[in-house]
Amino acid sequence: MTARHSQLACFFFVASASCATAQSPARKPLEEKRAAAVDAAIMAELQKQGIVGAAVGILQNNEIVYLKAYGFENREKKTPATVQTIFNWASNSKPLAAVAAMQLVEKNQLDLDADVRRYVPEFPAKDHTITTRHLLTHQSGIPHYTNGKVIPTQRNYDHKRPFADPVIALDRFNQSPLLFTPGTKVSYSTYAYILLSAVIQKAGKSPFRTQVEQRIAKPAGMTSLQLDVEYSQQPHWSIGYVKNRQGEVVATRDEANDWKHGGGGFKSNIADFARWAQALNAGKLLSHDMQRETWSVQSLADGTKTSWGLGFTVEDQNGLKVSHNGKQDEVTTRMVLYPQSRHGVVFMCNCGFGEVGAITTAVYKALSSK
Repeated sequence: MTARHSQLACFFFVASASCATAQSPARKPLEEKRAAAVDAAIMAELQKQGIVGAAVGILQNNEIVYLKAYGFENREKKTPATVQTIFNWASNSKPLAAVAAMQLVEKNQLDLDADVRRYVPEFPAKDHTITTRHLLTHQSGIPHYTNGKVIPTQRNYDHKRPFADPVIALDRFNQSPLLFTPGTKVSYSTYAYILLSAVIQKAGKSPFRTQVEQRIAKPAGMTSLQLDVEYSQQPHWSIGYVKNRQGEVVATRDEANDWKHGGGGFKSNIADFARWAQALNAGKLLSHDMQRETWSVQSLADGTKTSWGLGFTVEDQNGLKVSHNGKQDEVTTRMVLYPQSRHGVVFMCNCGFGEVGAITTAVYKALSSK
């Protein structure tokens, strides 16, 4: 071990909490040799990328076998990250919305191929019909943040947080023209998932956040999952970090993301992120047939196959691989699942510049090393 690596290992040992602690839901911890290899691989990658704080969870045989946090949840206050540190999920919120939608499909409360305006007439009519399937597969033509003209509705509101309701949050973009005819292309859109959240709320006849809590968080045993409201006084909240023009890593300003709802509005600790992955792998949230449909490759109107299932990226890589990334200024996240072999990795860090794919790849290389 080099002197530099030794110093890094010492730092992260002080500022981390492993799966052996009472805070962890792990039943059968990863064997010591594998755990050491994973730990070294993660620390090397975090050092390389200059990440301030992070947390990782590993599933094997669908058991949570490794949970650990690294670095600081608040560098300025020297507050260590732990497995209780709360990170934004960013766009990893989208699979939550997808599962909530498919649960309604299973109950015959939502038709994937019906016009979304059947459920949300508040959304203005466009030149072409948009369906819930279009929203789930990023085929709606609704713009993302900067890839097209985004036109909000301008009006006054009678309370301070109007966008806490996803139907009203549509005002952030609902006058925007479509980028293309729905079903003809794939173009990633967080705004589309805000509309999906409104569809779920209307079709399920209860607030979107309540449906996520009752039908996903509770069955999965997730106690820290919550919408990202103002967080200045919340315990265990992770400060976000970005790189400035000089390449220095600096703290970002506090900003609530709850208005994104299923597009990027949730947060939790790493233990609950792992429990979510575990519940998905176990088929605990959807029936076998509905989960198979959710994780089936979807096609464009002309039959061209895409890389998307319904809310998840899906591909064939040593069997079915299901994944999703999340990225905001203050965080990057990743979930990778191999449902057929019942294993997976989840990762969260408080830096918007994190290369999360490199970290999950490093974890898998460490796990497969002899």
